[in-house]
Amino acid sequence: MKKIVLLCFAACMAMAGLAMAAPAQKEIKAGFVYVGPVGDAGWTWAHDQGRLEMEKLDFVKPSTFIESVPEGAESARVIMGLVRKGHNLIFTTSFGYMDATLDVAKRFPNVTFMHCSGYKSSDNVANYFGRMYEPRYLSGIVAGKMTKKNVIGYVAAFPIPEVIRGINAFTLGVRSVNPDATVKVVWTQTWFDPGIERDAADSLLDVGADVLAMHQDAPATLQAAEARGAYVIGYNSDMRTFAPKAFLTAPVWNWGALYSKTAKQVKAGTWKNTPIWDGMKEGLVSMAPMSKAVPADVAKMVEEKTAAIIAGKLHPFTGPIKDQNGTLQLPAGKVHTDGELLGMNYFVEGVQGTIPK
Repeated sequence: MKKIVLLCFAACMAMAGLAMAAPAQKEIKAGFVYVGPVGDAGWTWAHDQGRLEMEKLDFVKPSTFIESVPEGAESARVIMGLVRKGHNLIFTTSFGYMDATLDVAKRFPNVTFMHCSGYKSSDNVANYFGRMYEPRYLSGIVAGKMTKKNVIGYVAAFPIPEVIRGINAFTLGVRSVNPDATVKVVWTQTWFDPGIERDAADSLLDVGADVLAMHQDAPATLQAAEARGAYVIGYNSDMRTFAPKAFLTAPVWNWGALYSKTAKQVKAGTWKNTPIWDGMKEGLVSMAPMSKAVPADVAKMVEEKTAAIIAGKLHPFTGPIKDQNGTLQLPAGKVHTDGELLGMNYFVEGVQGTIPK
């Protein structure tokens, strides 16, 4: 299951002092392992844009990517194949590649490996991810301002901390400007299945949602909103071409800076296996430009909140925060720790739906 971030990641971050350096390389030949097709317009597409950005560095040779690689034993074969073809920097971009990445890395200590969203590391393996909850919160502000019915739908993938955290951050953003609004959640149990995602989106529109949000890799939710005259918040990349009238904005990934920085570190011999969890301040995550449908005052509010997050003056998960049953989960003035965020398993007040076991 891809993109899972577990509580153990926090422990890895705490062990950053044990970081190991990588050997310097004259040239970088990078390989990428993708869980979906590059044409998904979402998660994999965003990673591939980062790969292309990294390739602009003059010491980076043309890179290689292998798409739609199943998680598990098959991924180990693909990773091994990249190493044997001379790649000295390998990015594996799905949680389910974690153990395979570590197994291959043991055999090739002079190759640097970067694993996305995992929590295990070794001398030549580091893990990396982003604080997507920051732009999720901001996109919730937009949704809360744009809904007329106070019913917002959320097409969610798997009930894991990463997705739950995103739903909660979004809802906190919604409720910060519209306390009467609710966020209805439908689970698809898939990352990329346009048919299932479209059905889930339609089911939310059927019960009155006039704004949709999503944690999926396909643009099916956007297309459903466009067809039904609703608004939609995208994800992963700027998907406005799929819903020119419905699109409002989207929390997006900007992998290029991280991939370029990693390549420079490996070349210089300064790379270390320190876990990465960057946010808007570092530029790893951001908001896509607002569409013309978003009023100027709302866009200005989001701009101000963005600046506050980057400056460290605003944290989306600041108490008081109650769960959907009204129980206080975080006292006033307190902020959820990284460990609590990475292991989040409750819905905040305002979310309608359950977390499957």
